[in-house]
Formats: sequence, structure tokens, C-alpha cells
Amino acid sequence: MTNPLLDKLAHGPLLGDGAMGTSLLAIGHSSDTCLEQLNLTHREDVGSIHRAMIAAGANLIETNTFGGNRYRLEAHGLQDQVRQFNMRAVKIAREAREISGEDVVVAGSIGPTGRTLAPIGQLTVADAEAAFQEQTEALLEGGVDCFLIETMGDLAETKAAITAIRRVSDLPIIASMSFGEDGLTYRHVSPETVATELSALDVQVIGANCSVGPKALLRVITRMRKALNKAERTPKLIAMPNAGFPTVANGRLVYSATPEYFASFAVDAYNAGADVIGGCCGTTNDHIAAMRKALDGVLPRETEQTAKASAPRISIVDTSDQPSQIKQALGRRFLRCVEIQPPKGLNPTKALEGARLLKEAGVDAITVADSPMARVRMSALTMCYLIQHEVGIETILHYTTRDRSMMGLQSDLLGAHASGVRNILALTGDPPSLGDNIASTGVFDVDSIDSDHLGYEPGADSAGNINRSQRQLHDSLRRRSDQSRFGGRSATTPSQDRGRCRVRDDATDLDPQVWLTSSRYMASQSCRFRHDRYPAAAELEACGVPAQRTPRITLTNEARHRMKLAGEHGRQEGIKMAQELLLELRRYAEGVYLMPSFGGMRPLPR
Repeated sequence: MTNPLLDKLAHGPLLGDGAMGTSLLAIGHSSDTCLEQLNLTHREDVGSIHRAMIAAGANLIETNTFGGNRYRLEAHGLQDQVRQFNMRAVKIAREAREISGEDVVVAGSIGPTGRTLAPIGQLTVADAEAAFQEQTEALLEGGVDCFLIETMGDLAETKAAITAIRRVSDLPIIASMSFGEDGLTYRHVSPETVATELSALDVQVIGANCSVGPKALLRVITRMRKALNKAERTPKLIAMPNAGFPTVANGRLVYSATPEYFASFAVDAYNAGADVIGGCCGTTNDHIAAMRKALDGVLPRETEQTAKASAPRISIVDTSDQPSQIKQALGRRFLRCVEIQPPKGLNPTKALEGARLLKEAGVDAITVADSPMARVRMSALTMCYLIQHEVGIETILHYTTRDRSMMGLQSDLLGAHASGVRNILALTGDPPSLGDNIASTGVFDVDSIDSDHLGYEPGADSAGNINRSQRQLHDSLRRRSDQSRFGGRSATTPSQDRGRCRVRDDATDLDPQVWLTSSRYMASQSCRFRHDRYPAAAELEACGVPAQRTPRITLTNEARHRMKLAGEHGRQEGIKMAQELLLELRRYAEGVYLMPSFGGMRPLPR
């Protein structure tokens, strides 16, 4: 199974981001503030820093969770909010990635507990592992691409964090330790020993960060590289120094290393064998921009211009009366479609690259969601047009009746037809109160089934797909016959277990083309959470929405039990369960509609 971090490292060095804490203090937050709490109280401040780092050229960003374990949060009386702070931090980072349109890696930052391990201190290894596992589960549930264990001074604590992560996840691990001017950790361990012992563990990147400036850290990295050359296993190397030792001026910490100095360091680190290069305390987006420019001069980033230039294009205005390829194929062969969500910002690059990957994988069409969970995104119709125009693969437009009058519906469908978007998945849509403004009320003249009447308006040819859950399908079978008369050709039903599609047995007098919709589980923790409610429920409750107003999903005991037994291999087990489900229910359906977790578009085993 591929991973964004490993995929990118296979093609060259990655540039990490700068110091989140330094940037938050620079915009006015107090040094006494719990920086992880800002993920809830000042999410825009955190997000703007992520976006600035991405704009500067970083292609790996860290979540604002360095002190997100129970022991560091205990100093602020917030030890019970580990899950909330870490999950929200991942969401903010992922949103920054979406808004930027750049396919950056989101690394879950895990810092030390701030306690000394026994026998010198009072914290047992078991308690440290439990704290790290608690934080890991929250980061994993939020949707990180990898984990970054950083600024560790104790090799034993680093190993405890690795052990905790491996109990629940097989995602890549970056393990970075902190060294002093003497080239040793504060427990007097050499770079050679760190490299040898960590390379024997299941970690993909090791190295050093923080503590010292570029020059001293470069010496540490050089020693690690030499030790790795003698090791049986050779992980990648990370180097992220502080901007020198800070001084106090007017009550604030000032770091001496300039962006120009860091530009020189980036080239030296790359030549010394570092694969991930970035900055720690004191480094800003100016430092990252300087390093980006310097690295590009040594090894320019790969571009996709050649692939884009050769992508087939369709006519800007499609006036053909021929039915879509999907409509022609319905009932004749099993169809495979995958969902893409439009970006939350102006840049559609990441979504288009995902569409190209899906086309290469052989999917029949790409479905484009229309502001799921009532969150503002780029127009789904615009995204469909861009995918068809730039990538050359047919799309299925999610089209919600929510917040559209009858006139608005007709206008949009005319525009969809003219731009070549002929496949419509009709949805009523999530109520606006699920979004950021919980006081919003919906405005619509018709629901998803009623909207099929529009399918025969002049110029609005539509496949008329209907989305209904199992319970809703039972309630709407009578209306389904009316829907068929107005041009609806298929219905979708979400499937989490083997009994979900039996509803079709109750509709033998109708002629529905049934599609399965399915997503996969990531880990036992997320499986348990999904059983209780949608992932957005925790955020809704944090905003004052009562739990009884949040939608629920019921999973089988078998599914939950299998995910629990899978442990760190939850991703593989989730895929296996989805495969088994698809094979068993294929006889009930004419196609499958896949919804990737967190918008991931990575190849999976066939």
C-alpha cells in the first residue's frame, strides 16, 4: 500500500515547515497559552500559518499538536481534551492543504511528555506508552498521513512513542531526536547509537531537530548518515534545526539565524544525505521560502506539465444529444465510480491530480460531492467541468436541492448539459445547520426525488440517480415508481455490512439500477466512533449542537470485532472487509461508488 510521505520521498527530498509555536507567538498569543487549545479557540490563526508555510514551498506540514499529550496538557488543566485538540488540529491542517491546492503531507506532531522516565523519574514506560497511544489514536482518526515524533531527548521515550504508534497504526513514522552542542542527547547518547537503534525499529525516517542551530545539527546528521551506511536497514534522514540559540529582546525571544543562512544549510543538508529538511524553533515562512528556492536550484521539483499538456480535452459547449457513457453502460456491465470533493479554496490542482490518478486506475467515472456536511466548497458543477475538460473522464455531479429554488435548479441543469455534464446524482443535501452556521435554515422547493421531474425540462438531460439510505429506501419504494416514470435510472444505497442491499428484494416490481456506496475503516478507534455518529458530530457538539441532533451509523458486531482484532493493521483489514462486501453484494447492484477516507487517492490492492 502506498503512502503520500513514502511516494514523495521516492522522488526526492521533502521540505518541511517552520515553527508553529514561533509563528503563533509572533501574531500575539502569549507564551503562557496552551498552543494546542488554539486549535479550538483560534483555528484561523493556526490555519493561516499552515497556509503561509505551504505558500512558502513546504511540502510537509506538522499539526499543531506538539504538546498534545495528557501530561503536557495537564499543566493547563486540559488533560481531558486530548482527542478534541488533536483531531481538530489535523482537520485544520487538512483544510489548509485543500485550500492551497498543493498535495502536501500532513504529519501528526508528537512531542515528549515533559516528564522524566523511570528509574530516574516517576513516569513509567507503560504510562508514557498509554499517553502516546491516546494521542496517536486521535491523530489517526483525524486523518494524518504519517507521524512525526520530535524533539525527544531520551531514546527510551522515543521508543515508547514508536511502540505506542505501532499498536494502532502502520502509517510511516518519522522519529527525530534533540542534540546539544556536544553532539549528544541530554541523556548522553551519541548520534551513532541513535541511528543504529532506531534503524532496527519499524520507522521510515530518523534524524535530529531543535536544540541547536544549523551548523551543529549538520554535524549530527553527518554522523548519523555514516552510521546508517553500516546498518542492515537504512531509513531516510530528517534535519530540522532551530534558528540558532535565542536571545531575549523587549520580552520576546529573538533567533539569530537568517533565511539566507537557512538557504545555505538546506543545500548542505541535502548534500549530507538528508531527505527531509526543514526548520524548528525560530524559523518562519521566510526561512522556508529561502530553503525552497535553494533546494529548487539544486534539485527542481517535478512538474506535471507534460502530463497535463497531453490530457484529452472536450468541447467547452457540448450540444450533443447522445446519452452519456455511464447511461449507456448501466445494466450492461458493473461500473466503478469514486468520489472526489471539490477544494475549499480557489485551487483545484489537488482534485485534478486525484482525478488523473483515478483515470489511470481504470475507474468508469468520478463523482463530485456538493458541499458535504454543509461546508462551503468550490461549485461541484464547476469541478465536474474542470475534470472532464482537463482530465478527460466522465463525471457524475452530486446535485442537491438544498438552497436552490426551482428556477435555480433549472438554470444549473441547463448549464450542466451545455458543459457536457450529463450524469446527475440527485440529493436533498445536508441541512445548513450541520455547517459552520448552525442557525442557518434551508431553502428549497423540492427534494431529491421531486427533482427528477426536472429531468425532462428542455435541454436538461439527466441520468436521474437517487441517493437513499436503507431505511429511506423502504419508505420511498412507492415514490420510486413515480421517479422511474420521470427518467430516474438508478438508486444508491450505503453499505457497511452484508444486509444493506436486501432492500432490493422488496422492489421486484420496479426497475431500479442499484449502486453500492462504500467507505473503508481506518482503525478500530474510528470504527467505534463511526458506529456512534458521523466524524463531524464531535465538532458539532463543540459548537453547541446537541448529540441527539447528530446522525448515527450502525455497524455490525462482526465489523467492530474484526477491526479491534486488526490493531495496527486496521487499514488493510478495512480494505479486506470492503472487498468481501463488494464481492458478496455485487449480484444486487449494477455498480459501486467508493468514497475514499479523507479524500485520499492512493492505489489500493486489486
